[in-house]
Amino acid sequence: MNSKLRKYLTVIALGLAGGSIYFLPYVKFVFYDAQIASMGINNTQSGILMTMYTVANMILYIPGGILADKISAKKALVVSLGLTSVLAYIYAFTMKSFAVSMMIWLALSLTTAFVFWSSLMKAVRIIGTEEEQGFMYGLYYACNGITNALTNAFALKFFNTAGGDLQEGFFRAVLSGGSIAIVAGILLMVLMKDNKAAKGSTAAAAVDEDKFKFSDVGKILRSPIVWIASFVIFCGDGIYTSVSYFNPYLTEVIGVAPSDSSLISVIRNGLMLLAPVGGLLADKVFKSTCKWLTTSFLIVGALFASVLFIPASINPTAASVYTLIPSAVAMMLYGVVFSVMSEAGIPRMLTGTAIGIASIIGYVPDSLYSLIFGGFLDKFGGHGYNYIFIFLIVSCVIGATFAVIVRRMGLKAAKQNK
Repeated sequence: MNSKLRKYLTVIALGLAGGSIYFLPYVKFVFYDAQIASMGINNTQSGILMTMYTVANMILYIPGGILADKISAKKALVVSLGLTSVLAYIYAFTMKSFAVSMMIWLALSLTTAFVFWSSLMKAVRIIGTEEEQGFMYGLYYACNGITNALTNAFALKFFNTAGGDLQEGFFRAVLSGGSIAIVAGILLMVLMKDNKAAKGSTAAAAVDEDKFKFSDVGKILRSPIVWIASFVIFCGDGIYTSVSYFNPYLTEVIGVAPSDSSLISVIRNGLMLLAPVGGLLADKVFKSTCKWLTTSFLIVGALFASVLFIPASINPTAASVYTLIPSAVAMMLYGVVFSVMSEAGIPRMLTGTAIGIASIIGYVPDSLYSLIFGGFLDKFGGHGYNYIFIFLIVSCVIGATFAVIVRRMGLKAAKQNK
């Protein structure tokens, strides 16, 4: 096979891996009502599963990154994908037991976050030269967005074969969606080269540069701008994660059928393809990541505020389409949020460490917000969505404020270094 063709096919397979392996841990984003009905749990218990998963992820990010530099990326990815599918099959037949589900969600942290995430990012970097890193990562994220949408669409197709039976439909969705990770693993076994970059090569230098260094932790922890930039990421991730609550909002408040709401959710996930547009706006129009983040945070905040005034009697189709607008802006915001580190003036040699620490802070909303929002919904019912949107509006204002501060501190640091 032509080496260039193999390279691009491998990146596509990596996109399939990244787009399919998170189907089960985030299954509620598409099948929220069906999962709760099938498991016989409440909104708070649903939030507990996500909290357990994301907290375990944060604990495992750093040790997983260290291990990823010591083992074969190909083996780490293939094994992680295979084990994730096995967990999906186990869950499909045991979902009535909340205790078993909790153990499965903890195990998912080991198969999807521990070594997988760092190995995936390392694999994308090794495949391309240093001169084409932007394109490689852009291609990866585009493929990731497409395959994530296709995986959910595939699962939704099987869900709809149950003739309206939520429990049977969800069972079929879990089995079908959980199987895609195996397909990704097989493709990587065939396409991905199981080699480590030769010493002295550009790729090897890149990998060595990305290794976690304990000596850098002190420097990063003492830098105020790193913490502020981390909370920009925190707010961005919180907005990106929370647009999934439009799914139950449409069914509970607007009266959209669960299958139609899930279809809108699949489309919403596919909007991740707009992430490169956010990058172009930041680079070409605003000429500043922080300026774009400030603007997009405020736009999303205004769109969330307008939802508070949507009457429950609105046409369901119009409401469904409207929820895609803040979702689209959120995707364009989230796609560039990590590049705030560059504008913060973080030295290249410390970028990996800074992003590692920022990831621990930045992904807190994955666990915290689910628990808070689940409590809102269990206590206030449909009215709880108003509290969710108000919470997100405040988050947008805070994110915009922090983005302004990062830009000012970054410019000040740049002047001092001249």
